[in-house]
Amino acid sequence: MSEFDLIRQHFIKATQHTNLGIGDDAALISVPIGVELAISTDMLVAGTHFFADIDAYQLGWKSLAVNVSDMAAMGANPKWATLAIALPAKDAIWLSQFSNGFFACAKIFNIDLIGGDTTRGPLTISVQIMGETPHGEAIKRSGAKIGDDIWVSGVLGDAALALAHIQNKCILTESEFLDCAKSLHMPQPRVTLGLALRNIANSAVDISDGLISDLSHILYASQTGAELRLNDFPCSNLMQKYRVNPLTQTMILAGGDDYELCFTAPADKHDEIISLGERLDLKLTKIGNITHGNGLIVRDFNDEVLSIKETGFDHFN
Repeated sequence: MSEFDLIRQHFIKATQHTNLGIGDDAALISVPIGVELAISTDMLVAGTHFFADIDAYQLGWKSLAVNVSDMAAMGANPKWATLAIALPAKDAIWLSQFSNGFFACAKIFNIDLIGGDTTRGPLTISVQIMGETPHGEAIKRSGAKIGDDIWVSGVLGDAALALAHIQNKCILTESEFLDCAKSLHMPQPRVTLGLALRNIANSAVDISDGLISDLSHILYASQTGAELRLNDFPCSNLMQKYRVNPLTQTMILAGGDDYELCFTAPADKHDEIISLGERLDLKLTKIGNITHGNGLIVRDFNDEVLSIKETGFDHFN
């Protein structure tokens, strides 16, 4: 099978909002007047972002889902993606499973795959995603205001707990591992929430490298500080069992791979946000406030200031 046969067999699908898709030198798309194009790229490298023996379907899903999560954080509607993939060798079964997972995610979020590239090399997946947002309504990291409430969606730490089990840093039962492994391998981007937060949230970021690390991007861009209360952090029933453990607290604060949204909003939006969570059947939890200065304070279960040694994942540390 040639490179182009591989593309035709596994990656060409019918498109829904694309003028010209895969098969030419470039794709053609139209963006309506009054709409801005949001663009983001993520790269996943075997041994850095995932284990080489990971289930191919799950990897296909996750490689697109982590990019969709960036659109959610911007309040953008994801519509198009490109995929560049380096493969150690051609493996028809692996490619079929990978593409099935990728397109399963694409179908859920109505995304067209419109181009990309393939080559031989260490397993590396790079996805560029594009979405639309009404002009001036994108949610930026730089919009946090002093006095804003800080919110997160869903629960935190399950993905990090699953990874710690895989790395033999902790021991879970089989059922416990299966419960939290879903968060690690098949994250659920919060697109519907992101779209609903337009004109509600002042700033937002998706939690990929760890809450502390990603929230710090908001604080830096907005030139503000923050105070968080560990008692208020939302956790699954499984994490509740272990949350007093310092290792578990680090997972919640800095573990990463949650792909939930962290956002800030004016205090008078509190009831509206609670109602939004009920309408979406999604847990939305206030965990702190935006403050003066440029520091980040986390208070532990005894309301003491927590010493934070790990802040999140860094590719070069």
